[in-house]
Amino acid sequence: MNKTFNFFLVSDSTGETLDRIYLALKAQFPDNNYKIHHFAFMRTTTQTATLIEACKKAKNPIILYTLVEKQTTNHIINECKTFNIPCFGLLDYLIPQFEKIFGQKATLKPSGQHQLNKEYYKKIEAMQFTLQHDDGQRLDTAVDADIIIFGVSRTSKTPTSIYLGERGYKVSNIPLVLHQTLPEDIYKSKAVKVGLTIDPKRLSDVRKTRITILKDKKSSTYADMSNIEKEIDEAKKLFNSKKIPIIDVTRKSVEESAASIIKIFEIEKQKIND
Repeated sequence: MNKTFNFFLVSDSTGETLDRIYLALKAQFPDNNYKIHHFAFMRTTTQTATLIEACKKAKNPIILYTLVEKQTTNHIINECKTFNIPCFGLLDYLIPQFEKIFGQKATLKPSGQHQLNKEYYKKIEAMQFTLQHDDGQRLDTAVDADIIIFGVSRTSKTPTSIYLGERGYKVSNIPLVLHQTLPEDIYKSKAVKVGLTIDPKRLSDVRKTRITILKDKKSSTYADMSNIEKEIDEAKKLFNSKKIPIIDVTRKSVEESAASIIKIFEIEKQKIND
């Protein structure tokens, strides 16, 4: 029976580079089972303690990291030595080490992570679903999503959804419009739900730019500050009433927002499994 290894991807940023390293490494050892845990934006000792505790509870834990802050890195390395947790930082160092851990030789197959396998087609299916459920389309099947993203207009719902779709998550993004009510089934669905919010001044600037590009002089209230503040306030009230986690995207890149959403997704799924 194949063993299951729990991979903990630890980064002081979004962890995108680590995801690629993980896929490249996993392709060299296709006969094992794997579970993945993301620890993005690792910058405090409290986060480090949470990471180590999670590793101690998991079977066959392995840490891959990309960290530049020496104190955090050294602390993780020392903790890993104490609890005998394999911990690695570089891909060219990883393969020979994992040959020892797995007790088998790497296939050394170039670009093994790009095979047209089940995971690849699952990702394509996720992308198709995400594109079909962009901007409130197909609300009748939005409940089949892995993740539903809510937010007022111009809170980066679409690019964030597409990024997540490329990562293999089925995403539906739904715009919130004043005085419009969504079907209750959306909120009761098993999908993990996330609400995006943004600073009103920043949103006003974004909308003004869009109006200028589209040369749409009729959208007088679209970038109006009082109207925007009302939209955001109503959205937050909805999120709170439905107990939907909120992410402020004001100073976040799409990659950072997506990393935060993935973390929420994993936490919610863990609650179900527990």
